[in-house]
Amino acid sequence: MSISRYAVIGTGALGGFYGAKLQKAGLDVHFLLNSDYEHVIQHGLVVESKDGDFTLPQVNGYNDVASMPYCDVILVALKTTQNHLLSQMLPQVIKNDGVVLVLQNGLGIEEEIAQIVGNDRVMGGLCFLCSNKVGAGHIHHLDYGEIILGEYAANYHPVGTTDRMRQIANDFESAGIPVKLSEDLLLGRWQKLVWNIPYNGLSVILNATTTELMANIHSRNLVEKLMYEVIAGAKSSGRIISDRFVQQMLDYTDNMKPYRTSMKIDYDEHRPLEVEAIFGNPLKKALTAGVTLPLISCLYHQLKFLDARNREFHNISH
Repeated sequence: MSISRYAVIGTGALGGFYGAKLQKAGLDVHFLLNSDYEHVIQHGLVVESKDGDFTLPQVNGYNDVASMPYCDVILVALKTTQNHLLSQMLPQVIKNDGVVLVLQNGLGIEEEIAQIVGNDRVMGGLCFLCSNKVGAGHIHHLDYGEIILGEYAANYHPVGTTDRMRQIANDFESAGIPVKLSEDLLLGRWQKLVWNIPYNGLSVILNATTTELMANIHSRNLVEKLMYEVIAGAKSSGRIISDRFVQQMLDYTDNMKPYRTSMKIDYDEHRPLEVEAIFGNPLKKALTAGVTLPLISCLYHQLKFLDARNREFHNISH
């Protein structure tokens, strides 16, 4: 596989940041835009970053996937709440030998996308990125940025590292984006949930930034208990995460700048929450293996309530 062209489906805080970095490094990148299409076509993309600010005055932007060229690598950076649109979108933009790289949070997403494009055309990317979209075509990168890449195979069977993983990793690294290659995508997904489940969930329910959650003994204790419950979930899928990993994630968050998680931003902006992908799917997977995760289940039901109320408010106000 020789990569000549990237597509970004979802040019937000994450897709916009990675896509802009790739274009800045000289790669051919095509962006699907939504509400800020007109603005970006006229003014380009602006990235404020701890690694150095830059502007792309001109980008290949589209407001309809049908107008996009066929691409070798499709970066899916939409919220998972919009994944029902992908069955229409992906066939219109992926080359015959192309690959979909899923840069989304949660569990089981690759399985759904494989049903559209086939098992051998899907990869997962776990993004450790603190980035917010602060205006039309304007992204603020606060911290981190590493991606862990893994190939998807049926039932998340580990397949090791492949040439196309290395090629994509080389492109990202040429753009200043650190990449690690994972031989086991499912393990990587569960590891990411060790962070995502406690911080995304509690930030909404307790109305707190990551720093506030870490500063209070009670919320910090709850974060830690949730992390251990995710490890139990992983074990039910035959994936072992060491207790040391919990300490690493706590240290990682202690060292972060105060951060409003993506789920908290969605909640504050009255957008649908990614409850099923991040909480529902792991609960189902564990339950299938006969394992209950009571704390995560409690978060799930609280978030479903808040999400439903938020959507009602959004519908009334529109």
